[in-house]
Amino acid sequence: MIQFDHVTFQYEKAETPALTDVSLVIEQGEFVTIVGHNGSGKSTLAKHINGLLLPTEGVVTVCGMRTDHEEDTLAIRQKVGMAFQNPDNQLVTTVVEEDVAFGPENLGIAPNEIRVRVDEALAAVGMSDYATFAVHHLSGGQKQRIAIAGILALKPEILVLDEASAMLDPSGRAELLETVSKLHDEGMTVVMVTQYMEETVGCDRVVVMNGGRIVLTGTPTEVFQQPELLAESNLVPPETVRIRDTLRTIGFTLSDRVLTAEQLAEELCPS
Repeated sequence: MIQFDHVTFQYEKAETPALTDVSLVIEQGEFVTIVGHNGSGKSTLAKHINGLLLPTEGVVTVCGMRTDHEEDTLAIRQKVGMAFQNPDNQLVTTVVEEDVAFGPENLGIAPNEIRVRVDEALAAVGMSDYATFAVHHLSGGQKQRIAIAGILALKPEILVLDEASAMLDPSGRAELLETVSKLHDEGMTVVMVTQYMEETVGCDRVVVMNGGRIVLTGTPTEVFQQPELLAESNLVPPETVRIRDTLRTIGFTLSDRVLTAEQLAEELCPS
């Protein structure tokens, strides 16, 4: 569904490329998280998916369309919805349901169809009860869910989250992750850029970036088995994984599949 073919990208006046010879394939319905320290190139990669940035070298293809073909730009952006760090910067009206309707209205969609889309999008993110609320009364996590509802109302096939949880408190991040997991379970292709390793646990595949290159990729279980490589990228496994590995050193037998606190408790105290 998404393909990077030997992509290099360099910002104007930058001394070195932000991406160097990146090749990556993301399949339909896959949930991929992209992790890396600041400056690793993860957000630059995400912005290539909907053509906000175009490769200096190489090709990015989305649903069979090249992002550097201007005639395909609109179609690609209809396929790809993107949420960013600050939810306040993504909301344009003062009432929740009006904000969700803003995108479809600008596409000239019929009012009765907009009503259906708004209701469906709010239900998808668990915010139906807030349809008539003032946006400024919402928490950060709720605002981010409304921003995602506005994207869903446009009927995209791919959801890209560019550090969408970075400005949220732990409760807001949990709300966002629950929403994203639900959308993925319903068939949405999800690409999530994050600095929180804990957020990778429920995904299908983790892509680790360092210095503008992909240095490691695999399932969460596979990636967390490479602590030395993660350390070279200034990353550490989630806290539960570190506790698991510490317990192993003192004699506990624990599976590599233990990634969450619930899984750890179940193996330590089986029913």
